[in-house]
Amino acid sequence: MARHRLEAAPETVHWGYFDAGLAPCHTVKSGESITISTVSGPPEVMPGEGFTIPDALPAIHAAMTPRLPGHICTGPVAVEGLRAGQVLEVQIDAIDLHYDWGYNTVGPLKGALPDDFTENRLMHIPLDRERMVGRLPWGLDLPLAPFFGVMAVAPPPAWGALSTLPPRRNGGNLDNKELVAGTTLYLPVFVDGGNFSVGDGHGAQGDGEVCITAIETGLIGSFTLTARADMQLDWPMAETPTHLITMAFDPDLDDCVVIALRQMIVEITARTGLSREDAYTLCSLAADLRITQVVNGNKGVHCMLAKSLLDQKG
Repeated sequence: MARHRLEAAPETVHWGYFDAGLAPCHTVKSGESITISTVSGPPEVMPGEGFTIPDALPAIHAAMTPRLPGHICTGPVAVEGLRAGQVLEVQIDAIDLHYDWGYNTVGPLKGALPDDFTENRLMHIPLDRERMVGRLPWGLDLPLAPFFGVMAVAPPPAWGALSTLPPRRNGGNLDNKELVAGTTLYLPVFVDGGNFSVGDGHGAQGDGEVCITAIETGLIGSFTLTARADMQLDWPMAETPTHLITMAFDPDLDDCVVIALRQMIVEITARTGLSREDAYTLCSLAADLRITQVVNGNKGVHCMLAKSLLDQKG
């Protein structure tokens, strides 16, 4: 099968928004793989001497400004034969660093503690590709676990143009640190072709992303995109090699818990034939509810269950 590559450039990115009316800049067949480069960061966070800035980033800064507050996303990529109402399977084959640096910000009126910090701070973090660590200013080498904060399909046409900041049913700013290489993401599709976009590279992030930024950086991802006519989803879902993950996004964390848990019960009953009551019990005994992030308008909760538990028939 053909392998495709899409580089971040003024002609291949959209900044700050998703929109069903945004035409795809590339098309692949179902089951084909594509490598996509991404960039992150507005002009005011650019580092000084000693770091390498990809040519695409200043070119994008010079050519455009964000349509809405949000991320620089590469895409969209359409998948031939994918129809609204189906599911896009995004197999994350590889994730590599695109920068030798990342950045983190802290400031007033931001993050999980908006009233606790009165000054803005911008930190640049050198990234060591060979050792896969980020060197923090106080001398800590933090292990890197890169993932894309934003992976999305186009939203429903009736939603119009949307900021990339809050995650929604079409995916978007998921900020789920489990979505590393080797993971598969499933996204409900709202327009023919799906129109997949990716951005918001993170070098490392804790659950919660409490100060509103992770190690923000550019990444290069390789994905296999497959149309799944045999699936139907209301919310994004993922599978790691070991775990099934259901996700939910809402301004209220309590509502996120309800949505993620209900989705997990649906998956358990469909995969095992267990009753809803038994699936609920299994969730209580073995599933983990985790706070994905609390800083993007719609908060996130994901529910994780070991897939080995779904293979046991008694």
